[in-house]
Amino acid sequence: MNVREALQPRVRDLPASGIRKFFDMAGETRDAISLSIGEPDFVTPWRIREAGIYSLEQGRTHYSPNAGLLRLREAVAGYLRRRLGLSYDPETQIIITVGGSEAIDLGLRALAGPGDEVIVPEPSFVAYKPCAILAGATPVPVPLEERDRFKLTPEKLAKALTPRSKVLVFPFPNNPTGAVMAREDLEGIAPLIRDSRLIVLADEIYSELTYSGPHVSLASLPGLKDRTLVINGFSKTYAMTGWRLGYAAGHPDLVAAMRRIHQYGIMCSPTVSQHAGIEALDNCDAEVEDMRGEYNRRRRVMLAGFRRAGLECFEPGGAFYVFPGVGSTGLSSLEFCERLLREERVAVIPGSAFGEPGEGYIRACYAYSIDNIREALARIGRFAARLRGRDGPFPGGR
Repeated sequence: MNVREALQPRVRDLPASGIRKFFDMAGETRDAISLSIGEPDFVTPWRIREAGIYSLEQGRTHYSPNAGLLRLREAVAGYLRRRLGLSYDPETQIIITVGGSEAIDLGLRALAGPGDEVIVPEPSFVAYKPCAILAGATPVPVPLEERDRFKLTPEKLAKALTPRSKVLVFPFPNNPTGAVMAREDLEGIAPLIRDSRLIVLADEIYSELTYSGPHVSLASLPGLKDRTLVINGFSKTYAMTGWRLGYAAGHPDLVAAMRRIHQYGIMCSPTVSQHAGIEALDNCDAEVEDMRGEYNRRRRVMLAGFRRAGLECFEPGGAFYVFPGVGSTGLSSLEFCERLLREERVAVIPGSAFGEPGEGYIRACYAYSIDNIREALARIGRFAARLRGRDGPFPGGR
């Protein structure tokens, strides 16, 4: 029996993650410094860990309701009201998921299918297009450009819209570019959304990691709340990647549909993680502020280091990535990353891993210790100097 032929083509032909490829290569390279994976180097704050430990001591090890503990959904509703000015009913409009990634998958499966188009601004998180494909829909990439500061402009959105457009993935603050959309940017695209049949999947996992003002949710604009699914989680904000805890908030009918998929495929999120999540939302604003301040310091160090190396990049306003251009070196993104790892033992991710518009860039994460960042930048500087012929210009140009 040919098992490969038995596989569903949409699954068989899915590409492997370009992020994991370089993470694995770095693990096999002696003395490598990895700036590849978007995972906080902070340990989960103690009071969150303590809440998880206490839940185990109390024997709270059983299934929770499919939608998640009501107390956690209430905490999510309070957080969204307090931080974003959004009001949701915790009983009917919020679902707790296994990380933000499950929420993305649930949202797309509930909304999109054969014949539907899912608009995906790129460069962006690697999971959006595969999840759309697995739902049976057709992803429609929209190229974001540095000249627009990697924002989604009304012109680009209008060009992508067709009668088959069903879902707009809205990934801001953005991974990998660090781009943010301010209120005036959101107001520019809002009329197009209101005048279409689009449902917006707003991935706001980096909403607490902005550096020039608070995050503004697209759902907070007039007329957009009911047609926006707000997705967030605990991994980035609270350094809780391994706890696998996320959530989505939206229209009751959409959340109910997501809950039906969730109850058959997952049952519920880890109970211990849910108890820890309550503590995070209720009592850890100060810890978040401290981590944000440290990320901001590292962001400035990274920007200065790449610019010293002759690799210019615009200043990211959110998340914890820089996205410098490498086209001027004469190397493709993949060639640059492979050679940098081989010659200087530094792992970064080719921009092409985040979609075709990412070619000519690399993603470097600054959720690592400042010592590792400085050593990595020194190695990148040496590598760039060799490419440049020490003091000469880079060959070619971008």
